[in-house]
Amino acid sequence: MSFDDQMRDALKTFVIESLELLQDMEDGLLGLEDDQEPSERINAIFRAAHTIKGSAGLFGLDHIVAFTHVVESVLDTLRDGKLSVSPELVAILLPCCDHMIELIQAVADGEVNANPAMTNAERQLLDGLESFLKPEPKQAMTTVQQAGEPLEASGGGVIDSGNWHLFIQFGENCLRDGMDPLSFIRYLATLGEIMSLTTFSHAMPDAESMDPESSYLGFEIVLKSDSDKAAIESVFDFVREGSYIHILPLEDKIPYYVELINSLGEDNAQLGELLLKSGVITQRELQEGLNAQQAQVPQPNTRLGEILVDQQVVQQPLVNAALEKQQQIKDNKARENQTIRVDAERLDKLIDVIGELVISGAGVNLRALQTSDSALLEATSEMMRLVEEVRDGALQLRMVAIGATFSRFQRVVRDVGKELGKDIALVITGGDTEVDKSVVEKIGDPLMHLVRNAMDHGIESAEVRAARGKPSRGELRLNAYHESGSIAIEVSDDGGGLDRDRILAKAIEKGLVQADAKLSDHEIYSLIFEPGFSTASQISNLSGRGVGMDVVKRNVTDLRGDIEVESRPGQGSTIRIRLPLTLAIIDGFLVGVGKSSYVIPLDRVVECLELSGDLIDRDYMDLRGEVLPFIRLRDLFNISGDQPRRPNVVVVHAAGVKTGLVVDRLIGEFQTVIKPLGKLFGHVEGLGGSTILGSGEVALILDVPVLVSAFEHKLQGNMHLAQA
Repeated sequence: MSFDDQMRDALKTFVIESLELLQDMEDGLLGLEDDQEPSERINAIFRAAHTIKGSAGLFGLDHIVAFTHVVESVLDTLRDGKLSVSPELVAILLPCCDHMIELIQAVADGEVNANPAMTNAERQLLDGLESFLKPEPKQAMTTVQQAGEPLEASGGGVIDSGNWHLFIQFGENCLRDGMDPLSFIRYLATLGEIMSLTTFSHAMPDAESMDPESSYLGFEIVLKSDSDKAAIESVFDFVREGSYIHILPLEDKIPYYVELINSLGEDNAQLGELLLKSGVITQRELQEGLNAQQAQVPQPNTRLGEILVDQQVVQQPLVNAALEKQQQIKDNKARENQTIRVDAERLDKLIDVIGELVISGAGVNLRALQTSDSALLEATSEMMRLVEEVRDGALQLRMVAIGATFSRFQRVVRDVGKELGKDIALVITGGDTEVDKSVVEKIGDPLMHLVRNAMDHGIESAEVRAARGKPSRGELRLNAYHESGSIAIEVSDDGGGLDRDRILAKAIEKGLVQADAKLSDHEIYSLIFEPGFSTASQISNLSGRGVGMDVVKRNVTDLRGDIEVESRPGQGSTIRIRLPLTLAIIDGFLVGVGKSSYVIPLDRVVECLELSGDLIDRDYMDLRGEVLPFIRLRDLFNISGDQPRRPNVVVVHAAGVKTGLVVDRLIGEFQTVIKPLGKLFGHVEGLGGSTILGSGEVALILDVPVLVSAFEHKLQGNMHLAQA
């Protein structure tokens, strides 16, 4: 691989990782206002911005570095406590995240230089950010020399500020033990240059009480030396016992050590080791800190960094820098250990090959059954078991948590809530529920319609909620969970619920139902998914035109799912979507009607029954006290030929309702590789695709929810014609 190819791959990785970090930044900012202890969240947001800036610098993306630097400066000010979390601050940082995403996307599209079209928007964002930065103090009449510049003495000499700050209080018995404090200070001067020495006599008693053999003086020394802290500390080894000796970097040298900590390798993530490697503490100081931590009773509960600061061996900013480096190392290692990036196309290719393997395996198994060779049957059975394991493992690779999709709606709820003038909280549960990546990609738009509709029509204004005795803040809930081989996604609100009578009246007005029709609540609520149906009295830029809910149902149906509505007047409503976990390979139940074969998704099958002779001419049966309507597939698909003497009934469930599918024969469970139907069959209701059997024949896959719904509409239409 050439150097240019390596750089392109590295740049591609930079784009992917930066977009992930920006998503993390946005999630962190959205939860910032509600966090009672936001320090860790602020640090995580700062680390994300810092990482993006550093990585962009490696590729020479100076325009990204320049903009991110200002964002980082504001976050650094927030992290230092000089700024407080406020809605105004979050409101300016969120658009900055959006702009950084645009900059990264431009890099992905090949634009590695600044885009003039983005300059005006960027300038406005920078002006907003700079208002949060602490303004520079105006210069007084006396010019103050900057800390990083040397000071000029009156005689023309240069006064250097040094780099080590020592606080020394020799033990009271130092002189009695034959140790001269001044000799140690003279020896200290051999390691460098003593820039200043201040003597303290605060411990000296009155003349009457003074002991001439006791040491009372303390010293504050500024030392300029190239020696490390351990070497300076060794000067006082013989007088350490009973003495008070602290060696710290000067305040204006702290940024140097912070950068040094940030530049350390990632081979060790322990706080003490990071401080030790940077040279701000010695091995002895680290060991004393660890001993103090272990000595806590009943168990260590004070962090090592706090102990070291309390012992005055290191400053808090250096501990903070080491903690951030520690977290960065942990995050990087967790990302490396937990994930490996694979192109989605490669996974799709793998799934396709495994699908063909499943079909070929079914053919081999069929031939083995025809030969009746027990050894061959045993071998094919073991092979099919392994193929099933490979299939499940490959499908698991495509599984992703739906929480990432849910989290994107935090921003939507915030922005739409402000637009509507409503205070709405988003509550997410079941975010770790996994579903196929292709399902996640296609469910985003339907969820967007449902969320916006719930906020606009479902949740009332603060005044109406107060009048009804509700909290002024509305609640929108997104929930996901696994349910019998499928995933259920719920969008719930605590608003006013659906107006049953108003929906029915509007449906009658539009001619969707007869005026004397007897409809259940479930059937009435389902009318909101009809094209062009809306009960809104006013049209807004969010909803009200009757466009959207029908698209939701169509998209869910295209995913072989179903949708249902529950509503409680005055308490809110819930829209529940059920989807298959994967769109590639499913477990199916194979049945036969005439010479044709059909596959019913196994997660839809409840049980199988034999149809007795007295029920052959009826379209329903008594199933343990429950009326079970029939759908005869032979009649539905107009299949000719002799009927069996004893047909079978496959009991299926859809939208909480059981229905019986009458078939000629039951064949058994079947691993089903889903093949899409061509455009020619797009208008046929109740078919979700096709598959190839081991014999090479094609079997159609039944879409149970659509099949049942279409059959119900057909029956209602026939009843209306009969009444007319």
